[in-house]
Amino acid sequence: MRGQHTPVRHTRLQGRAGTTAREKSIVLAGGGPRAAMLLERLSANRPALFSGPLRIHVVDPFPPGAGRIWRRDQSPLLKLNSRAADVTVFTDSSVECAGPAVEGPSLVEWAAGVLDGSIPDGRGPHGTDADLEAQLRDLRPESFPTRRLQSLYLEWFYRSTVAALGPGTTVEVHADTVVAVEPNGAAETHGSAEANDAGPHHVRLATGVLLPADAIVLALGHTEAAPSGGSAGFADFAARHGAVHVPPAYTNDVDLSVLAPGSDVLVSGLGLAFIDLMVLLFEGRGGSFRESSGRLEYVPSGREPRLWVGSRRGVPYRSKIRGDLRGAAPASPLFLTPAAVAALVERHGRLDFRRDLWPLMAKDAAYAYYRELFTGHPGRTEHGWERFSARFADVDWYSPEREALVAQSVPDPADRLDFEALDFPLAGRRFDAAGAEAAVAAHIEDDLALRDGGENSETLGLFLGLLSVYFELGRLVPPEALTDESRSLVAGWWHGFFSYVDSGPPAHRLRELLALHRAGMVRFLGPGTTFGTNEADGTFVGVSDASGHAVAARSLVEARLPEAGLAGSANPLLRSLAAAGLAVADHADGRLVVDPENRVLDAAGRPVPWLHAVGAGTTGWGSGAFARPRSNAAPFRHTDALARTLLSSLAALRDAPAPASPTYSRTRLQADLAAAHSYLG
Repeated sequence: MRGQHTPVRHTRLQGRAGTTAREKSIVLAGGGPRAAMLLERLSANRPALFSGPLRIHVVDPFPPGAGRIWRRDQSPLLKLNSRAADVTVFTDSSVECAGPAVEGPSLVEWAAGVLDGSIPDGRGPHGTDADLEAQLRDLRPESFPTRRLQSLYLEWFYRSTVAALGPGTTVEVHADTVVAVEPNGAAETHGSAEANDAGPHHVRLATGVLLPADAIVLALGHTEAAPSGGSAGFADFAARHGAVHVPPAYTNDVDLSVLAPGSDVLVSGLGLAFIDLMVLLFEGRGGSFRESSGRLEYVPSGREPRLWVGSRRGVPYRSKIRGDLRGAAPASPLFLTPAAVAALVERHGRLDFRRDLWPLMAKDAAYAYYRELFTGHPGRTEHGWERFSARFADVDWYSPEREALVAQSVPDPADRLDFEALDFPLAGRRFDAAGAEAAVAAHIEDDLALRDGGENSETLGLFLGLLSVYFELGRLVPPEALTDESRSLVAGWWHGFFSYVDSGPPAHRLRELLALHRAGMVRFLGPGTTFGTNEADGTFVGVSDASGHAVAARSLVEARLPEAGLAGSANPLLRSLAAAGLAVADHADGRLVVDPENRVLDAAGRPVPWLHAVGAGTTGWGSGAFARPRSNAAPFRHTDALARTLLSSLAALRDAPAPASPTYSRTRLQADLAAAHSYLG
């Protein structure tokens, strides 16, 4: 089917000397939350920066605003890992950016407005079902909403943004996929300002439609990846032995029917993808949970497999924190500052993450933790916050002086922050098989008591401290300022550690996991788990190096998203750009290389002025698709800056006539369309 075209509003404006200004165009490849937020920022900044006629094409096979991950058409059991009060897509007055703030409701405020009629179009053109209506009624600030409810909010945000666009702007939505870009006749000089002045480029969709584009923004999110490394080996093994291998993927889009009831299944990974898998395989197959004698109990349906789960840490992500701060209000980072980073750059040139940055980040996060411990729970500390904080500021994070200060001031060792122990809580311990399971279960119980009891608000202080330095690192340190090894470390360890501590599941999901474990439906392999194969009997094997206990099964699920990036991507657009030399993968981590203005760098290292990319898979700092209200969050700052760059670039273009559509060779056309159809299944 050809792309859907839904013109919203269009008015021709007059250019200089009475001539008609050429309509400029932007193509957004991807229509999820990042694209919707960019559209809103384009709308807010347009009056000040661009006065000509503008057409914006939004290309995505899934509904605009929600996109693939947040679409309504998915399991009603899957939830956000953020509270309803902590989700907004509006660039409010807290955001430090050049563009104007546009106030709007958070997710929980939007739901209240839908119910009381003050947001009359919140249910969308197709209305809601009974499940969504119940969710709207039951939503509270502390609720963890479903992704289906989030889809309503995001789709409403998109529609509201389009409705607010001023005259002279047209938005067209194409239920399609971008597969290739054909630069204009000046493409060979695209490193110069003259490139766009020959007229727009052309974007080819999977249906064969060509769209003109003066600027293109890749907002593709997590794309599929070709099997590589261990995953490719597992896929080949499964094909040869008739076994079952589920590669990394967005869990809701996986055919889980291949995991037979009653069968043993090895699962690699205990992050958020595992939580989704758990929900779909147990409650999603008719099982249920009930309270019994003060704890949760699982009631099986008889259609479930049995999962044997392991990972490097051996434990799931930390649970989301319940409660509020009791002590002093949060503050900006004191140690990871512009002056500190500038001094490090002057001293070392390119920065080493472990040597230069992590000690400052750890110190800031720990400062937030101890501030809440001392001011919110003074009975668990000695000497007072003022004395402790003054001495803490003068010592290095990795120093005997810091360790001595904490030991003198925090009597209970359990209250002393140790990032290495936090990261790998079972490291260095040895178990038998039963001991490993007991240790993992005990860790989850302890984590829930610490973070979901409402009595340990210092954990919220740590959460906010890590969140602050996560965003501050992206603001102060461009990726190109890091060594190659450090870029890889930031994309790998740092992002993983932050997600493990700050972006875990709601506490009730971990209570369900414990109930499944007690019912024998989920078994824990322990820390240091590795997965392999046994050619002799055609089974996959999981073994923890903490116990040496091995488990064999005919099925293996890799519970994680595919590696984001250009290297290995199966996305036809990314592959086409790389083949044309218009995009290049970072040799340190395989991600799509962009400059500080999110312009894609070509094979010669030059920024392509009309091609931008944001989000997962780029070397730009990942900052999420939405954020907490009133938090000056990075997604809003970055998106505003990109919108202003795009509008300023369009304003600088001459009104040259648009060229004829490029001539495609039959071979090239067939290759592009074949790649698209293969990717889309």
